[in-house]
Amino acid sequence: VQLQASGGGLVQAGGSLRLSCVASGRTFSGYFMGWFRQAPGKEREFVASIMWSSASTSYADSVKGRFTISRDYAKNTVYLQMNSLKPEDTAVYYCAAGIHRLSLDDYRGQGTLVTVSS
Repeated sequence: VQLQASGGGLVQAGGSLRLSCVASGRTFSGYFMGWFRQAPGKEREFVASIMWSSASTSYADSVKGRFTISRDYAKNTVYLQMNSLKPEDTAVYYCAAGIHRLSLDDYRGQGTLVTVSS
């Protein structure tokens, strides 16, 4: 199983980025897919998840109203649209999948760095 994340970069505060995660190697029906992030010196933090089959979503309070998770069933891809970015959103963002919507602890991809300048 592979989860290939991309789309990170440097953006000014208030800007937007879209992360993508292409999944391969198995079907994810019954799984949640989503994103974690980890900032330097901080604990890993759940960001958002989406149920692959129903598209039901969950968000961390810190990103509600600013981030939107979605999935393209045909492309086996999950997206994280990040708007109104803040410097505190700076972190390495990891794509992950699992049967639990908040822990996503069955599969994890490599990270993509998001840096938000003030």
